[in-house]
Amino acid sequence: MTDSVAADLLPLASGYRLEEVQLIPSTSDACIARVHEGAADGLAILAAAQSAARGSRGRSWSAPLGNLYLSVLLRPRNAAEAGGAGQWALLAGLAFVEALSAYDADPEQLTVKWPNDVLRAGAKLGGVLVDAGMGKNGLDWLVIGVGANLAVAPVVTGRLTAAILPRAGTAPSPRDVAHSFIARIAYWRGLLAERGFAPIRSAWMARAHPIGTPIAVRDARGDSMAEGTFAGLSETGELLLSMGETTRAISTGDVLLGQGS
Repeated sequence: MTDSVAADLLPLASGYRLEEVQLIPSTSDACIARVHEGAADGLAILAAAQSAARGSRGRSWSAPLGNLYLSVLLRPRNAAEAGGAGQWALLAGLAFVEALSAYDADPEQLTVKWPNDVLRAGAKLGGVLVDAGMGKNGLDWLVIGVGANLAVAPVVTGRLTAAILPRAGTAPSPRDVAHSFIARIAYWRGLLAERGFAPIRSAWMARAHPIGTPIAVRDARGDSMAEGTFAGLSETGELLLSMGETTRAISTGDVLLGQGS
């Protein structure tokens, strides 16, 4: 059971519906539970606070009031959408940085970092978490969870964090940012169906750190590190790491840009 208020349905981009709750362990876990109850494509759950927020690779994440905690359930509608979850993480990151940029007084400071972070001036502003279920024809469902520091940047040991610099002097409402994010998801989802992943890849790279930026990539287990320079993304969304005379395609890992970002 969750400690929540009755959810209201809000007008959104066509085909989407937003449920708002007060306190919930995890918006993504709630969406996944609804998957198994047969919930349709386009369900979004927005929480005022989370008691068991989780980040990538099972990390816990602070969830103070006033920040954004949102998850969206998608059920792939065509072959393009049934592709890899990694491409969806990049699509969601692109949609997220665009949505957040609409509320920041200096949007040029907002960038994406492979595979799932949004940075502000090099410090973590928000992140994307993608959960997926497979079917016989590829992805059967996706839950895209996003969190962002709208009102306060929590202290995280070993990592720089940042909050939005609001245009109007007060932090944007989580509801407004949720509406903006869902609108951008709908836009890029439509483009994915029409033109494939290529335009998403190009737009994502335009929002990332420049080609040639020194980076290090720590593997998923955290016990090895590869160093080189950023060489872009592969056609399927893998990180390209230039290491002298060779270029390595990396499908999973943590990218370090310095100072733990």
